Amino acid sequence: MSRKSGVSRNRMAQSGALPRAHSMAAGQVPSTVADELRTAAGGRGAGLPEELASIPRSQAGRRGRRRVVMLGLRGIPNVQGGVEKHVEMLAGKLVEHGWDADVIGRRHYLQKPSSFSWNGIRVFPLWAPRLMALEAFVHTFVGVCFAALRRPDILHIHAVGPALLVPLARLLGMKVVVTHHGYDYDRQKWGTFAKRMLRLGEFMGMRLSHGRIAISKEIVHAMGERHRAAVTFVPNGVAVSPVRGGTGILDEFGLAPRRYILLAARLVPEKRQTDLIQAFAKLGSADFKLVLAGDGEFETPYVQQVRAMTANVAGVVLAGFQTGDRLAELFANAALFVLPSSHEGMPIALLEAMAHGLPVLASDIVANRELDLPSDDYFPLGDIDALATAIGSKIANPPSEEQVLSKIRHAELTYSWTGVAAKTLAVYGSLLSK
Repeated sequence: MSRKSGVSRNRMAQSGALPRAHSMAAGQVPSTVADELRTAAGGRGAGLPEELASIPRSQAGRRGRRRVVMLGLRGIPNVQGGVEKHVEMLAGKLVEHGWDADVIGRRHYLQKPSSFSWNGIRVFPLWAPRLMALEAFVHTFVGVCFAALRRPDILHIHAVGPALLVPLARLLGMKVVVTHHGYDYDRQKWGTFAKRMLRLGEFMGMRLSHGRIAISKEIVHAMGERHRAAVTFVPNGVAVSPVRGGTGILDEFGLAPRRYILLAARLVPEKRQTDLIQAFAKLGSADFKLVLAGDGEFETPYVQQVRAMTANVAGVVLAGFQTGDRLAELFANAALFVLPSSHEGMPIALLEAMAHGLPVLASDIVANRELDLPSDDYFPLGDIDALATAIGSKIANPPSEEQVLSKIRHAELTYSWTGVAAKTLAVYGSLLSK
């Protein structure tokens, strides 16, 4: 790609209330939810979770503002994962619309061990076990109980696994919205029992929640067929933000602009980094590098396999999890973005590549095809030879400046977070008006 095209790309990127305690003095208002619970229990406060002490009573429903509590994710900000990015961006937009937005995260993924505010969003780190099979379920159980104390207008649960706790949330009197982010039971990392539980979570979420959202049209259709559920289509979004260079990440990994292929994704089997490494090895080009930005949350056999393959193929760079300006600089200077995954909901990383005007290659799974890219932007899932050939063709024929600008405009107009927030608020409003 020409220098002029790269500059244009960057320019476009800039464009039931709790009972009142009889033991309190008349007219006295409890200062925290914990105080209210203690007095309601006759002054017995021992054993209350430490998180309760940090919830100001005045925040348990500020007058004139609606509150949503979001649950089912690792946390925000800058936590690896598509659901995490979705909630981070959506919650920020809801705050701009005058809502109070609380996000319940898992303590070991977050930057602080106690509650904090970020961009107007209140983040609550709660304990979760560091066990892959139990982490999400246990944290969601704790989170639902915690959310009930916040008395939200809406509890918004993300993903089908956490949706297992929809019945509990309803028993605690909350209005529940569930967003279906993809068929998590199709992920290769789960065993038979876990997959059954995830399917049960999907059933609970689609049958028992008050409002249902899906991030792809295919999921909307499938849930209508499978569960006779009315589901609203609200896609993922992408933020077209200024590209700030000078982070030093290119020098750190020995990269030259337009001389590397990029994949930004967690190191999990369904992202199929191993396919991309094999295809890159077949390419045999000393002029380009392959950058894998992302990490694994657990030291799994797949993570070990990726590291071993990287060590044996010249030119492959494991850049680890990147975010913010460092990730934006990787996107802005890549020659090509490749997404070889076998499972996606609606791939935010692919949308981000499009928003940077990058040429892209994606596996031909339904979720990727729903983006309706040109036919030569797809390759058959798992076909290493076809992927290697497609990569060679893409880097030999960089896009024109007009094609770059067209891709940026399309992403900006079609997948804005402002639109995502508006559609989500419409779902909330339909429930609150009843």
